[in-house]
Formats: sequence, structure tokens, C-alpha cells
Amino acid sequence: MTTAAPGKPYAEVIGDPIAQSKSPVIHGFWLDRLAIDARYRATLVASDGLSDYLASRRADADWLGCNVTMPHKQAVIPLIDRLDPVAERIGAVNTIVREGETLVGYNTDAAGFLEPLADRLAQAHYFRMARIIGTGGAARAIIVALSNEGFTLVLAGRNPDKARDLLDTLDPGGEHHAIDLAHFADATDFPFDDREGCLDLVVNASPLGMRGQPALTFDWSHAPPGSVAYDIVTDPLDTAFLAGARMRGLQTVDGLSMLIGQAAVAFEKFFGRPAPRDAESEAALRKRLLA
Repeated sequence: MTTAAPGKPYAEVIGDPIAQSKSPVIHGFWLDRLAIDARYRATLVASDGLSDYLASRRADADWLGCNVTMPHKQAVIPLIDRLDPVAERIGAVNTIVREGETLVGYNTDAAGFLEPLADRLAQAHYFRMARIIGTGGAARAIIVALSNEGFTLVLAGRNPDKARDLLDTLDPGGEHHAIDLAHFADATDFPFDDREGCLDLVVNASPLGMRGQPALTFDWSHAPPGSVAYDIVTDPLDTAFLAGARMRGLQTVDGLSMLIGQAAVAFEKFFGRPAPRDAESEAALRKRLLA
């Protein structure tokens, strides 16, 4: 583990592996734009070093907090002092913030996921449904975020029993459905009813389709007309899933939208100022991330 220069406030992202993290680019860009005299960096922390890491950072007055990536999002929970209610419900922490002498755990993934949907969510709908692919950590945050917004969920995973357990744990009062991921692989001739006044999402919350991972097989006949396709994968940014949606004439949201959105929530908690999110800054940040 590295140590920061004395007297300079800093935050960081921890995980194992960590070299692939885009968080230092995002936070560093915003720090430069706002001329904040602070740093943000990536720090490799193995599972067996997590407790020692947090103990050392508690004693470092310059440390503002950290973002948390795999495999630590649940392991950090017993090592911090308090959980934000959203993080407690999700059962995972992706941001730890020093608040006085207290380490508080947050989950900014839910807010980050919803951010690019804000205009749509501000509208009234008589029905909202989301088809979600994946049962991992990201899916937990997305399930909570969408159930809070009144969505009926269809959660697809390789293990439907795990999907059912996840729905029952995270939103026990919801009328949601769990299915086998294979259900979406073959074409359907299901006659969708009139979707006017509805909001339909199809979300890839899994690593399928990511570089080095198996492909995601999804037949777009399963998506109602007017659906919004949302893929949280960031490498590649333009996935086959999103390309297939565009071929059906559907609107799409890419993985950088959630990544930047969740980082903005954490940035303000660390550094006390909102991240610059004007159109010019967003375009410049995306260009840097894709360089």
C-alpha cells in the first residue's frame, strides 16, 4: 500500500484487481476542473489486508474516504461504523466517507444508475416494467433503485432460484418475477399490448458481453415497443446488446452513464463540492475516458 503526501487531502478507490479502474480518471478530471487541491488515486487492497487498510486510514487525517470495488463491497460492512439506509438495504457498500471520527458506508450505484433516466422517471406512467439480466452485486443496487421507482421487475439469471431469493430479499413486498436467463435467448411472438403510457427497460446488469467474458444472448423480440436498453458494461462501451437494441429502433443508455453518475455522488461526499456536469465537461470527460 502507498501513502499520500502529508497535508494533502485525498480519496482513493480500493479493490483487487484495481489497475483497470476508471475512477482516478473521473475524479482527477473533476478535481482539475474545480482547481481543488486534493488527490484521488487507485490502491490495491487484497482481501486479507482490508482490515489493516481501514485501520491505517482511520489514523490518517488527510484521508477523506474511498470508493470500494470488488471483492470488498460486502466485506467492508462489519469494518465500518455506520451504513446509510440505501446501502443497508442493498447489502453492499461502494463508498466509504469519513464524517468526523465516523466511517459511513454508502452505495452510490443506485443513484448513479437512475441518473440518465431522470427525465423519464419525472413523467407519470400507469405501468413501469424492467427486465434485468444478472444477479450479481450491480444487480442488487439496480433492483433496489427500480423497485423504489415503482417498477415491476423480471430478473433473469443462470440460476432462477438465486434470482427469486434476491427479489424476495431486496423487495419482499413486490410482485416481481424470476426466470432463467435462457428464456431470453430464443425469439418470441408474444403479442405485447399497447405500451403507450408505459415505461419499459431492458437492463444488462451482468458482465456478459464485456471484453473477455461470454457473449450475452438476448433476442430483442422480448422487448416491448418503445423500450429503453441500458447496458452497464463499459468495455466495450458500444456492446452487441446496445447495437441490437438500436437495430430495433430502441433508445439506449451506455455504461459510462452509470459510472459517471455514481462517481459524481461520491465526489461531492469526498470533496464537498458538486462535480462539474455541464455539457462541455461531460463531453470532455467521456473523451478522456475513451482515449
